[in-house]
Parts: sequence; structure tokens; C-alpha cells
Amino acid sequence: MRTTRRLALAGCGIATGLLIAAPIASADTQAPAPAPITLSPQEAQQVCTVWVPKLRKQAQNLTNRINGGPEVAGSLANLKARANDARTKGRTAEADRLQKRADKRQSQVGQLAGAAKQLDSFASAHCQAAPK
Repeated sequence: MRTTRRLALAGCGIATGLLIAAPIASADTQAPAPAPITLSPQEAQQVCTVWVPKLRKQAQNLTNRINGGPEVAGSLANLKARANDARTKGRTAEADRLQKRADKRQSQVGQLAGAAKQLDSFASAHCQAAPK
């Protein structure tokens, strides 16, 4: 009887310890938000005159490539044509791989459009012409 009582007390003690420690262990341990980046006027000018146009052009070039015809290497149409060709030749593994690449490429069009929107909003907010 004494042993049973000791085991019951030990079990209650362990359960109480777990109930106390669980909220502490599961506390929100997210990393703090990064500090905002501050730019000097010269750096901001460089971003506005060099990087924003360069990134816009790159996003447009990638979009044009993805939307290109079957003769454009890396385009969505090219990947689908290659997948169909591989499937007709019995190379199903290659056809599946090319189809997965085409599906991923299709989703990248939306990402590029989102990036272009972000560039435009950044430029309108931070790249205004200096008053003369």
C-alpha cells in the first residue's frame, strides 16, 4: 500500500511538472523581425536608377521567354512539346519530368507578375523625381 501511494504521488508529480513545463516549452520562440534597412540618399538613388530598371527588364525577359512559342528554348510551349514527343517515343520518365517542369514554369508567370508589381510599388513610393 505504501508503494502504491508513493507511485501515485510520483505520477502526480511528473504530471504536474509536465503541465507546468509544456507551456514554457511551447512558448512562441519566433525570431524577432529584422530591422528595417536604411539607405543613404546615394544608395537610394542607385537602387532607383540602376536596380529597379534592371530587375523590371529581367522580369519582362523571363515572362517573354516563358510565354514564347515552341521554338523558344525553355518556354512553356517548348517544354510541353518536348514532353509530348518523349511520351510518343515511349520515354515516360522523361515526359513526366518535362511535364513537371512545365507545371512549375507556369506558376512562375504569376510570381514574376507579383515581383513586377512590387517593383512598381517600390518605385512609386521611393523613386520620385527630386524637385528642381
